[in-house]
Amino acid sequence: MTDLRLVFVGSPPLATPILDKLAASSYRPQLVVTPPDRAKGRSKTPAPSELVLLARSEGLNVAQPGRVCSAEFLSELRELAPDVILVAAFGEYLSAEFLALPRMECLNVHPSLLPRHRGASPIQAAIRCGDEVSGVSIQRVVKEMDAGDVLLSRETALRGDETSAELLPRMAEIGAELALDALELLATGKAVFEPQDPSRVTLCKKLQKVDGMLDWSESAIQIDRIVRAMNPWPMARTQLPGNRGELLIQRGAVHPDSGATEVNPGQILEASKRLCVATGKGVYEILELKPAGKRAMDAISYLRGSRLNEGDCFGALNDDSNQREGA
Repeated sequence: MTDLRLVFVGSPPLATPILDKLAASSYRPQLVVTPPDRAKGRSKTPAPSELVLLARSEGLNVAQPGRVCSAEFLSELRELAPDVILVAAFGEYLSAEFLALPRMECLNVHPSLLPRHRGASPIQAAIRCGDEVSGVSIQRVVKEMDAGDVLLSRETALRGDETSAELLPRMAEIGAELALDALELLATGKAVFEPQDPSRVTLCKKLQKVDGMLDWSESAIQIDRIVRAMNPWPMARTQLPGNRGELLIQRGAVHPDSGATEVNPGQILEASKRLCVATGKGVYEILELKPAGKRAMDAISYLRGSRLNEGDCFGALNDDSNQREGA
C-alpha cells in the first residue's frame, strides 16, 4: 500500500472502471466521493449507483454529499489531508477552496485529447464531428473548465461506426490505465505538466433533449454521426409524418444509393423491406428505432405495423412540434 493519500471523486459510467483499477492497485482511495443515490425504476426509490456498489464491495469508504464544496464537507476532506484528488465525470463546479485541498494535485480524467472538446460531452462531440482519432487526457484541475495543464494523454482510433454508448467503455479503460500512470508519476516525483495550446481549443456543451432532433437537410453522413453520438442519450429523434408522435432512432447507416432527385429532405424513399430517408445529401437507412412509449425494435419489424408510406416526410428541426418538444 502506497502512502499516497488519494480521494476519488466521480460518477458512473466513466468513473466505474477507473475505480475498479484503483481498488486493485497500490493507490486504493482513502475515500470515494460520488453524488447521492438517485430514484430508479417505477417505484422511484433511491438506489445506489454501480460506483457505490463497487466501492462498498471493495471495502472503500464512500461519501455522498449534496454538494462537495459545502463548508461542512470541505472540513471533512481537510481532516483527511489528501495528497491527490482524482476526478472523473463529476458534474459539480469545484471551488478554489476544494482545489486547494490536496497537498500535491487535483487531477481530472477527461475523455478527449485536450484542448480539443473541452466541456461536458467530449465523447459525443468526437463522434458528431467525425473525428478519426480521440483519446483521454489527465489534466490539472483549474477554475476554467478543462483548461489545466496536461500530464498524460493517449490516443485511440475511432472506427467510424461506434455509438457513444460503445465508445465510452473503451475511453474509461484508457482513463483507468492513465490514472494509475499519473499517480505513479506524482508518487515518484516525475510528473511533468504541459500547457494546452489555446489556438486548438474547441468546446462542447452539456447535452439537452433538443440536441437529438434531426435536421434532414443535413447530409446522410452527418445524420449518421448525430444518431451515433446521441445514443444512449438524448437519442436522435424525428417527428412522424402527420405529427403522429416522435420516433427515436438508435442506429442506421449511410445508404450507398445517392438518392432520388427532386425530393424533400426527410422524405421516405422506401418503407417496405427497409426504411430509407432522403437527406440534404445522400440517403440514410434507419436500422433500429424506438417509437414513443414502445420497446426498441429493428426497422423491418416496425414497418410491419406502421402507417409509413413512401413519399411521407419526417419532421424537420424547424417544425413547430419539434420546437415545442425541445423547449
